[in-house]
Amino acid sequence: MSASPAPAHDAPETKTVTSRRIACDGGEGALGHPRVWLTIPHDSGWVDCPYCDARYVLAEGAQDAH
Repeated sequence: MSASPAPAHDAPETKTVTSRRIACDGGEGALGHPRVWLTIPHDSGWVDCPYCDARYVLAEGAQDAH
């Protein structure tokens, strides 16, 4: 397996999740952002939200959601 690409910047918040498909709405109610669905790529194991830059990292041993 090849090394994961390095993130371009530090994330303001990092969350460990157990599913590759997650939703982000900024987490601040009316002060958040529109809900977006993100998919964590197999090669990197993480994804950044394009709105708030929160980083979602797939937990070790997590399975793909079906």
